[in-house]
Amino acid sequence: MDVDPKLLEILVCPMTKAPLRYDREKQELISDQAKLAYPIRDGIPIMLPTEARALD
Repeated sequence: MDVDPKLLEILVCPMTKAPLRYDREKQELISDQAKLAYPIRDGIPIMLPTEARALD
């Protein structure tokens, strides 16, 4: 399932307020600035820092 491009335009990282990019393969929204990956579950972005995965 893809993220609606309009939704992606308005979503930002809750930690840095920076734009996010969509990783289709992993079903995550990536914050390059915070080095976090927010999961997408059942088509719903989970924008909680406690649910985010740290990027290497």
